[in-house]
Amino acid sequence: MICSAFFCSVSVSAQTAKGRVIDELSKPLEGAYIANLRSGTHAHVDETGFFIIANTAPGDSIIVSHIGYQSRILRYEDSSFNPVKLFLSPFELSEVVINSGIRHLNIISSIDLNTSPVNSSQELLRKVPGLFIGQHAGGGKAEQIFLRGFDCDHGTDINISVDGMPVNMVSHAHGQGYADLHFLIPETVDKIDFDKGPYFADKGNLATAGYVAFKTKERLESSSVSLEAGRFNTFRVLGLLDVLNTDHQSAYIASELYMTNGPFIAPQNFKRINLMGKYTAWLTNNDKLSFSLSHFAGKWNASGQIPQRAVDEGLITRFGSIDSTEGGHTSRTNVNLQYIHHVNPYTFIKNTAYYSHYNFELYSNFTFWLNDPVNGDQIRQKEGRNTTGFETELNKSLLIGNATVTMQAAAGFRSDAVHNIELSHTVDRKTTLQNIMLGDIDETNIYSYINTEFRTGKWLINPAIRFDHLQFNYEDRLAAGFSTQSQSTSIISPKLNFLYAQSKDLQYFIKLGKGFHSNDTRVVVAQSGRQILPAAYGADIGLIWKPLPRVVVNTALWYLYLQQEFVYVGDEGVVEPGGRTARKGIDIGLRWQLNNWLFFNGDLTYTHGRSLDDPKGENYIPLAPITTFTGGFSVKDKSGFSGSIKSRCIGDRPANEDNSIAAKGYFVTDMNINYQWHNIRFGIITENIFNARWNETQFATTSRLYNEPQAVTEIHFTPGTPFNIRAAVTFSF
Repeated sequence: MICSAFFCSVSVSAQTAKGRVIDELSKPLEGAYIANLRSGTHAHVDETGFFIIANTAPGDSIIVSHIGYQSRILRYEDSSFNPVKLFLSPFELSEVVINSGIRHLNIISSIDLNTSPVNSSQELLRKVPGLFIGQHAGGGKAEQIFLRGFDCDHGTDINISVDGMPVNMVSHAHGQGYADLHFLIPETVDKIDFDKGPYFADKGNLATAGYVAFKTKERLESSSVSLEAGRFNTFRVLGLLDVLNTDHQSAYIASELYMTNGPFIAPQNFKRINLMGKYTAWLTNNDKLSFSLSHFAGKWNASGQIPQRAVDEGLITRFGSIDSTEGGHTSRTNVNLQYIHHVNPYTFIKNTAYYSHYNFELYSNFTFWLNDPVNGDQIRQKEGRNTTGFETELNKSLLIGNATVTMQAAAGFRSDAVHNIELSHTVDRKTTLQNIMLGDIDETNIYSYINTEFRTGKWLINPAIRFDHLQFNYEDRLAAGFSTQSQSTSIISPKLNFLYAQSKDLQYFIKLGKGFHSNDTRVVVAQSGRQILPAAYGADIGLIWKPLPRVVVNTALWYLYLQQEFVYVGDEGVVEPGGRTARKGIDIGLRWQLNNWLFFNGDLTYTHGRSLDDPKGENYIPLAPITTFTGGFSVKDKSGFSGSIKSRCIGDRPANEDNSIAAKGYFVTDMNINYQWHNIRFGIITENIFNARWNETQFATTSRLYNEPQAVTEIHFTPGTPFNIRAAVTFSF
């Protein structure tokens, strides 16, 4: 029953309090912070809205707060309060309490979402401090991701999920961990949970550099229709329809159509369609059922990565192409079910089940006429996939003396059945000259983990352990006879994190952990199971601090070591040794509220990364970022005006192992402004307002142009968007 007592005395001790926190709609306010002003003990609200707090006696003053809500101070008397209800209020950084859990960066994401909402699916990932993305295939392919000195390719070293459903595709036709997030409509995102490093037991495969977990809204504030139009024949139509909105049920439908030709001479003809529906019910005994269904489809043409010499010699412009027949299409249908069973104020069980049906077909030409001087080197990468998974997690809270203990124990599985995964040599997307690789993959990950948090005094100690077992099966359809190649392996990943809260404005942390990313199934069977599951060992030490009421600073020194690994190069169908690597660096972040309506955020990172098995001078990690900066100002005014100006900068970095070829850095600034008039919002969105000449993605590639006498190795790049502007209008009802 939702309206259970806020504080209930425990018969055996008056020093224990339990309670519940809800929002204006009487729904659980997960993550709310509870603190006893006398004893200093504190707690956080779980997914069902409940908490327990130690060392609390009648007469104590209890503060209840949450980012974006008005804080309340209550006087504790035995069973004297109803559920605490917090009301939305204008964001005020001085009310933010930094006594968070081990995932301290969630404070940063909450601040950023409150002060500067996202405008595109690309900006969803850019909310992670220090994370950079690059698009190099007409907007339809998943973005290339850079984080903590990693070129994560399309997701190899970053774990991405939506509502507990994995986004990454293991053993993908184009690259390991391929994470296409374009099925997520930005306006449906309610929360972004992220952190860096392999320190969290609930994040398994691919969570080496970090993870990003998106949570979609359970209800809409209102229905709305949005229209956008701008340069390069860009159009976007968005519809959000509030279907059901009662005390115990909510449902909505979201749809999106996006089209653009891009700035390229050969039009992209890019089109993306998204449909999503979500239903949530709050049942008796505080149980919650959530069901969502979504479908995404996109198709595009691409100008591809062009060689610098072709531009320098005037053969093409920066927005030209060598092979204008590149492009592709993809689709994904998702079904996701979550059920939370509330056992009592101390215990709940969370169950997640999901299914995805996925199709992908990509045509690329990276080397032009290097391998086939007559027909060219175009390749097709293609697959069809069904992904099924389930996880059940037991959450338990208890008190041992004055220490609060929370525990999560979980078990689950993920199964990927990939049919006709293909790498072929083609011409003009029509003719297949040769099947280079063709087969079926069946990959299964069975896992379990135990995570515990002990809060005693000013300390939070977080030991955890995770177990993963992976089974790899591959049927090579090009082999003479039928044969399934199989390998299996297991890995245990311990974690140990410490947090010390010196005060409500200053906390220190140390994080230690082991993680991993799996290799492509075709690598696993090719290596006969040897060194196929490289581990990552990481350590972070840092702090989060409020030196002034309206200033939050976060910083971390970190180190990450990766074991030997073998890499499947999906564009060539070959296996290459990756070797051991070590990275270390520093992250610094600042959030500053200058006045009631003006906010600043900035993040600076520096990374030093090297291969450990190569001689000095030849041990650079290609495309690994060294220095990055993101920052800007945002405005929220009571008169209806809002907007932001944001810059991102990445420094020069090596493009090959001896740093003889460099990928040039860039500095790009975007701006948007909005005005709310009654139920209509007008907006102007601009990209690259200073029209900087920048390269979005860059690679050191060996290629040969038509009639060139020999191959050349140099930078190949996709140009970044020039100055772009579009107008938007949203009508709410």
